[in-house]
Amino acid sequence: MSKVCQLTGKRPIVGNNVSHSNRKTKRRFLPNLQKKRFFIPETNQWVTLKLCTSAMRNISKLGIYEYLQRLEKEGVDTGVILEQGS
Repeated sequence: MSKVCQLTGKRPIVGNNVSHSNRKTKRRFLPNLQKKRFFIPETNQWVTLKLCTSAMRNISKLGIYEYLQRLEKEGVDTGVILEQGS
């Protein structure tokens, strides 16, 4: 399972553990990913996304539909189809 946010594209980065004696060993910094289910009332559908918490904050600020529309305008492939439901 890849550790990549579906909306922001955040992925693990590489750095060093630095000991008290200043020895350096490689490590990975993983994004804080959560699996979350959202209901989009405009399209009347449920979507499950694997997101980082910063994306969840943006969604709670803007709303899921507005946030997905903005990403779609920027050309980001979110994997969510925003068709109007009945």
